[in-house]
Amino acid sequence: MAEKTLKNIFDNYNGPRIHKWNHYLNIYERYFSLFKDEKVQFLEIGVAHGGSLQLWKSYFGINSNFYGIDIIPDCKKFETNNTKIFIGSQGSADFLSTVANQIPDLDFILDDGSHDMNHQITSFESLWPKVKNGGFYICEDVQTSYWFSHGGGYKRNATFIEYIKKRIDDMHAWHSKQPTKLSISKYTKEIKSIQIYDSIIFIEKGIIEKPGETIHGINQVPEPIGTKKSFILLVINKIKKIAMGFKE
Repeated sequence: MAEKTLKNIFDNYNGPRIHKWNHYLNIYERYFSLFKDEKVQFLEIGVAHGGSLQLWKSYFGINSNFYGIDIIPDCKKFETNNTKIFIGSQGSADFLSTVANQIPDLDFILDDGSHDMNHQITSFESLWPKVKNGGFYICEDVQTSYWFSHGGGYKRNATFIEYIKKRIDDMHAWHSKQPTKLSISKYTKEIKSIQIYDSIIFIEKGIIEKPGETIHGINQVPEPIGTKKSFILLVINKIKKIAMGFKE
């Protein structure tokens, strides 16, 4: 019997329409396989024909719970015992707040909705608090950050790609020497990793503490000249020589 992978399920699928880029399935497998034997809480923005919800349900099983958001009222028909659909715009922070209050914390949030810049950013900022530690916020089809039709454009302000670049800065705020420009934020303390692939981004949540250094073992070669440590050693040696001169 073939191993149950997203690719195998997809290749043998014959239900409502699913539309994905070919390389997405192997990327999803890398992350979803970590949760295979768990009762997953999964929210998808952009239900459309209902096919991708069926794909996730086939993969994670009937013990998991699924939630969908779509602006089309007909998508309500995809509700089942373990699936609840909310009708409204992902561009409305108020609507998303209402949804968040009705669902548990989530292992995965997948934005496969309008792909418009404002909607992607609003959805992330509104729903990121619902992601469990160890869970992932996923945004598909971020190539639209380069499309004028969706509010994008290369290095244009307020695209989702440029927004994610700022979250990368947030991750490194612990090391900032310019606190007025880059200071520690909630994202510094909550984003464990940002993994960027062609057109799809995974943002991993965790409890992040200030990084610390650790050194073990004995130096086998001199410290490079110009390092902070070598400078301190030079100062110490100079003081020792001066002290020895006084003794003599």
